[in-house]
Amino acid sequence: MSYPLAKLPPLDLIKGFVAVGRRMSITLAAQDLHVTQSAVSRQIRALEAHLGVPLLVRGFRSVSFTAEGAQLFRMADAWLSRLGDVTEQLRAPERRTPVTVTTTIGVASLWLLPRLGDFQAAYPHIDVRVAADNRLIDIDRESVDIAIRYSPRDMVPDGAVWLFGESVVPVAHPSLQARGLDASELQRHVLLEFDDPTRPWLQWSEWLNARGLGRVRPRGMLRFNQYDQIVHAALAGHGIALGRLALIAPMLADHRLEAVGGQTASATEHAYWLVRNTRRSTPDADVVATWLTEQAASTARGLIAE
Repeated sequence: MSYPLAKLPPLDLIKGFVAVGRRMSITLAAQDLHVTQSAVSRQIRALEAHLGVPLLVRGFRSVSFTAEGAQLFRMADAWLSRLGDVTEQLRAPERRTPVTVTTTIGVASLWLLPRLGDFQAAYPHIDVRVAADNRLIDIDRESVDIAIRYSPRDMVPDGAVWLFGESVVPVAHPSLQARGLDASELQRHVLLEFDDPTRPWLQWSEWLNARGLGRVRPRGMLRFNQYDQIVHAALAGHGIALGRLALIAPMLADHRLEAVGGQTASATEHAYWLVRNTRRSTPDADVVATWLTEQAASTARGLIAE
């Protein structure tokens, strides 16, 4: 005999719990659900009261599952994912379902968004949703069709398609007249720093140390936690940035930025990859994936030409 439906916990409580479990954060779950942190906390407490068992262990700025919470999350997360898939299939035919593409904030802002106007002109019948996020999104769990990953080769899943590589070169606005990066030049320029220690190849300390300039103090340092902010600061003439060629090639081509004199690009182990969600293989997603690979091929050709 089936469990009485009237005794099941309300769906909103389950959604709140699964949102917390997916991010292991009440704050981030609230952002995902577009509600307040207190609302999510109330949902969790109400679900625990309904079931009569604790589901989460709350620490200082952290949460973890109890044994009962882990068991419920495994079942509820998979069930909500399946419910989402069915809901997507049952949408009214006249309502277009967008193709969701996820990538990092920097890649979305500097590479993807400037190209979307051309896509819309060529394919006006296809809607695209951009999910820019620096965390590694589970594309199956979060119903994403396509991901553009930034990763070394050994960390991408099977079936990932190489888009283009990563090379870095110091760049600046022409008005700075940055002639080079020897000790005397460094002392008169501000450096624009990517404040992300997990990517040292994009930080000045590694670049300078590799060239024997680690002890030289620049005129100043401006730090940013998003890469697109660094590029915008460079465009405004605020300092010299480590430019990721694949993302700033158009700005070099039209001379909004220029490579600092005498400096050549240095390659990294990271590259950009296209990853498909095999559970969401639709004709529209196929068109978007093909278009992205064509755009990437154009980018790669431009990098080789340089």
